[in-house]
Amino acid sequence: MRFSTLSVMLLTVCLFVYPLHASAQQDKPFYIAANDTLPNDEGIVMEVLDTTGYTYMELQNGDRRFWIAAPTTQVKPGDHVRFIQSMSMENFTSKTLNRTFRRVIFVSSTMIKK
Repeated sequence: MRFSTLSVMLLTVCLFVYPLHASAQQDKPFYIAANDTLPNDEGIVMEVLDTTGYTYMELQNGDRRFWIAAPTTQVKPGDHVRFIQSMSMENFTSKTLNRTFRRVIFVSSTMIKK
């Protein structure tokens, strides 16, 4: 009987501690596996570059990595972002960043998914 009481107590403690551990894990960046895909208008932020008026974000969606440019947005690597595409440009050169992107998707708005 003592063994089963100890087991029940241990199980009870685990059930109370697990939610605390799970909520602490939410602060860590979320990355998806290469074979997991999200809808086409979503991605996980991998890199952020801020300029005057724009935030450039490199997103990962499955095995694809691509850049979007949005109005100034507060995001960080690991955020799950949904966006509304406005237009796409090939070989776009940002004079502010002194960088040429193979392809950039300009977006009208973004939303961080929780």
